[in-house]
Amino acid sequence: MATLVRGKAVICKVHDRHQVSVVDDGAVVIENGRVTAVGRYAELRAARDYERELGSAHHLIVPGFINSHHHVGLTPLQLGSPDLPLELWFASRLPARRPDPYLDTLYSAFEMLESGITTVQHLHGWVPGGPTAVVEAAGQVLKAYDDIGMRVSYSFALRDQNRLVYEPDEAFIARLPLELRGPMRAHFDRVGLDLEEQLELFKALYAEYGRNPRQRVQLAPANLHWCSDEALSALSELSQQYDVPMHMHVLETAYQKEYALRRTGTTAVEHLHKLGMLGEHMTLGHGVWLTESDIELVAGTHSRVCHNCSSNFRLRSGVAPLNEYERLGVKTAIGLDEAGINDDRDMLQEMRMVLRAHRVPGMDDTVPTCAQVLRMATEHGAETTPYAKEIGVLEAGRAADLVLIDWNELAFPYLDKTVSDVDALVQRAKSSAVSMVMVAGEVVVESGQFTRVDRQAVMTELASSLARNDTPEEADRRAFAKALFPHVRQFYAGYLDAETRTPYYRPSSSS
Repeated sequence: MATLVRGKAVICKVHDRHQVSVVDDGAVVIENGRVTAVGRYAELRAARDYERELGSAHHLIVPGFINSHHHVGLTPLQLGSPDLPLELWFASRLPARRPDPYLDTLYSAFEMLESGITTVQHLHGWVPGGPTAVVEAAGQVLKAYDDIGMRVSYSFALRDQNRLVYEPDEAFIARLPLELRGPMRAHFDRVGLDLEEQLELFKALYAEYGRNPRQRVQLAPANLHWCSDEALSALSELSQQYDVPMHMHVLETAYQKEYALRRTGTTAVEHLHKLGMLGEHMTLGHGVWLTESDIELVAGTHSRVCHNCSSNFRLRSGVAPLNEYERLGVKTAIGLDEAGINDDRDMLQEMRMVLRAHRVPGMDDTVPTCAQVLRMATEHGAETTPYAKEIGVLEAGRAADLVLIDWNELAFPYLDKTVSDVDALVQRAKSSAVSMVMVAGEVVVESGQFTRVDRQAVMTELASSLARNDTPEEADRRAFAKALFPHVRQFYAGYLDAETRTPYYRPSSSS
């Protein structure tokens, strides 16, 4: 069945910081879930008959957005964790309730689709229990995406050490008062799969889900402090063996910078390079505290970075050197992490955050442009996933993942004719302007309604499942976490000196 999607303009592909391919009064032809042609509406309309025609002359047609770094549905704040510095925030999450993974995933999928996100990089972790429990939870997460129609790249984040603070679990337990040692050890045991179990887990999930057209399974070494060199080397081998990319949290905070120096005698990026882990297959999540030489190394190896702007602000992690990444040609994506600045998953809002957060003083052409940010949310996001050649661009042969944005809402009551379509999209579009979302040629959101899943029923069921008093186990975890928190804070007292608190990267006069 051939479908014709009409628009005021089709935003096809971003070429660089300023050049974008746009077809005015354009349209997209879709057959069997793929784009077969992009061109002027009048010409495509006259060329053949279509079973279905969508869109209108007042819609922008844009590639579906990619959320390149995502974890959970209900946000940490909703589950009781305030915006603390990251290392303390980890400890604050210990008592959080564990929502049903299927309903929880649908909750954030609703928000993502509403803002035009068609593909998500889901980084899963901290599932209590053994391999069977993890497989069951992963199955529920992937079923949710399958049911709602989103495209997903799924990873279960591998951790084999230092599960709470930046030292071995047993060493931290030994620091604690006697009454906290047993509960702490029990917690580590609940989330403590060994390395071989986690490697086999990837193989099982890849075999089960890796061939689904809208689902992929890739690898996620959780972070340097969470992974031994043995684990990192094993994951690197799996990445090559299965030809899947890796996504790794790296240098999110100054404390992680200091940990890398203490452990390796060098930077985290240099250590990963020595292990042979950098390259097009590796995405560094966050990447806030890189040195200038680190950034050059990332650029030289064609590694990717995922910029999680809101998360970095909320958890006091710092400001990533995005302008330097762009100057050196590092392909950088956008991730919403647990939640954006408004405690939701709104890619349109996040693009504006990225656009504005790096506007350093001066008149040189060094700050983010709307075209650059759009490419981060589309093609460069795609390149952090196994779908690199399928999504992120609207051209013949690509998957028909696209979004219709109501131009009338962007332009009302007035918008000067000199404002480009891309500038208007990035700076003015709200989720309310998203008229339609399509994944693989299928309409999954239309006029604010989800075509596959009853949102109200899901939300009601999720709310009902959580509208209860704490279980005894939850009450015990709350009490334990409260007693533990001061000891986590004490661990980091003096961890950084004055010099360490400043970013490795200091902009030069040219950047």
